[in-house]
Amino acid sequence: MQIFDVTDERFRPYGRIVHAGDLDELLTNLAAVPYPAEKMKSVANKTSLADTKAAHRLEQTFFGGLPTETGYCIGHNHLLNSLEFHSSSEINLAATDLVLLLGKRQDIHDDLTYDTDQLAAFLIPKGTAIELYATTLHAAPCEAPGQDGCRWLVMLPAGTNRDLEFSVNHDDPLNRLLFKTNTWLLAHPDAPVDGAFAGLVGENLRV
Repeated sequence: MQIFDVTDERFRPYGRIVHAGDLDELLTNLAAVPYPAEKMKSVANKTSLADTKAAHRLEQTFFGGLPTETGYCIGHNHLLNSLEFHSSSEINLAATDLVLLLGKRQDIHDDLTYDTDQLAAFLIPKGTAIELYATTLHAAPCEAPGQDGCRWLVMLPAGTNRDLEFSVNHDDPLNRLLFKTNTWLLAHPDAPVDGAFAGLVGENLRV
């Protein structure tokens, strides 16, 4: 698999590097979170991250003051396993070098399948902040070559990734993918996720 740098022109359809001022407080607090016993752990909102001047500045700058949550995805991972998207952009910060597998929501077929050979891999160096667009399919981060684990800050509109307490009709077929609040998910058959649509076709990519 070819891994492109996030500065490569190929990244432009998926997102952009953001210049967000001093993020040392977020990097330090993220580095203090221990690696989980399980392979990967995602937490939607972490007080030590959300209640920082840096997070409030990101909220104002990139979400226009919309209430947000600031959490993380931390652990050890080398596989694609699933792809998700949101109805909003997502702000991320890499606290280790890591690799993202990215695709385009527009490439989901009418039968709600997606071919994994359409994904592109990008290296996000430690300390880099990016915006992922709402049209970008993304997976949990993977460890970059030579790294032991990955640490990834995730900022999204408040309430994202809560358990669904409502049902939606499927007049819009895409709602078959609705997995959590503001999160639509496609799982790979080799890595089934309870309640998720197994729509990824092809290899469960390994970084």
